Amino acid sequence: MCQSAIELRPPATPFISLSLSTSKFYYFLIRFILNNTEISTDLAHGLTLLDFVRYYKNLTGTKIGCREGDCGACVVLVGELKNEEVIYQSFTSCLTPLGNIHGKHVVTIEGLNLEDINPIQEAMQNASATQCGFCTPGFVVSLAGFCLSKKEPTYQNALASIDGNICRCTGYKSIERAAAKVAECMKEKGTADPLDYVSHHQILPSYFSGIRERLRKIYMKTDGILKKETVQFIGGGTDLYVQKHEEMQEAALRFFSNQPSIKGINKEGTRCIIGAAATVTDIQESELIQQHFPLLNRYIKLISSTPIRNMATIGGNFVNASPIGDLTIFFLALNATIVLTDGKKRRELPLKKLYKGYKTLDKSAEEWIEQIWFQLPAPGSHFHFEKVSKRTHLDIASVNSALHVNVRDGRFDKVHLSAGGVAAIPMLLEGTAKFLEGKWLSEEIVTEAIEIAQEEISPISDARGTEEYKRLLLAQLIKAHFLTLFPQLSVEKLVHV
Repeated sequence: MCQSAIELRPPATPFISLSLSTSKFYYFLIRFILNNTEISTDLAHGLTLLDFVRYYKNLTGTKIGCREGDCGACVVLVGELKNEEVIYQSFTSCLTPLGNIHGKHVVTIEGLNLEDINPIQEAMQNASATQCGFCTPGFVVSLAGFCLSKKEPTYQNALASIDGNICRCTGYKSIERAAAKVAECMKEKGTADPLDYVSHHQILPSYFSGIRERLRKIYMKTDGILKKETVQFIGGGTDLYVQKHEEMQEAALRFFSNQPSIKGINKEGTRCIIGAAATVTDIQESELIQQHFPLLNRYIKLISSTPIRNMATIGGNFVNASPIGDLTIFFLALNATIVLTDGKKRRELPLKKLYKGYKTLDKSAEEWIEQIWFQLPAPGSHFHFEKVSKRTHLDIASVNSALHVNVRDGRFDKVHLSAGGVAAIPMLLEGTAKFLEGKWLSEEIVTEAIEIAQEEISPISDARGTEEYKRLLLAQLIKAHFLTLFPQLSVEKLVHV
């Protein structure tokens, strides 16, 4: 039986949202389904989902851990209706503003309970996959997301679903055994709809089978118009809520993640057009991008964790202006162009010209990125992305780099080499690229290019490494680009240079 709850509280400060089709700012109630309960609230749109479920709904199974999206203790599932299907993804609720879950289905650990424990919880119990138990709800929720997905029910995919969850007690082997059991209980799913399958087989509660129809009935309602004032643009919030957690709670926000007009990934002629609100996961799952970047999954695995990739937007990565932004480095090497707009006028700007200094952009406060486009790699072109961090996964880069090179008649034709962590801004190493163009491939040419690159960069010593270390890393990453793309090169000659 569907339950309903209305919670209306006066916000501490005004909060607003903005339709992309107008310059007027609108106030609206946030409506969504929380587990099996329909919610309508006028709490500040910037309040985190974590705080809402714990402090306003007393659903304390969702834990407060790092508040930076790293530990997974606060993971929830967020289901969104897309093309008449409900697609569930894991989110870190500590970085998710309420405004981003309008019209969606939010599932906490409490929303997965049956009369007895469900098969996921049973697998965790039987495998002795919990000790202190603090992280356990996050693991169970992430594995539930695996059961609700259309991915093949393999052990590898079950493991991948928990790559954003950290446990400090078990050593993980028992959790891996539990994941294998969960994959086994889904092995007969076949082509069945995941919601129907988990409901029918009592893997998850039966109410999941009715979520599709209930989400159809939730719609955006404008309850009043507020005058224009300074606002903070927000995509997924994965950077802003780490940097400005308290400030974001009651900020006047303009949300982009719920705007379909700036989310797609399409091909127009030889161009790939990506909406600025497309997430890292959208990019990873795009058949178009996979077709042109065969090693895409390998690259994406180096970028954060599944819950963060499900939330983080490409436009947000660009405007965050981090010198080590992974997507920024990736698309700089593709010589990408961004389209900026203030809602009235649009202008194009090469991505490399967006960055004027540390965290300083060639963008007015009223502008936002609408889309990104780049020329799809042509036959004879090669692309590679590399990253070094203190941990291989779930870490920001010490240095990252990407190379896109066209080869014609055995010579380098067009070259774009990007590097992060070696200057105050994400860089295109244009001097190095110019040197390479027209040259024949050889170990000696690569070595000379590395020497030129060293003259272009200006790294500083910080928590991610010393200046000397970062120079060494970039040299090694450039070698890795060429050795991966051109295996005829001598590893011995390059590695020992």
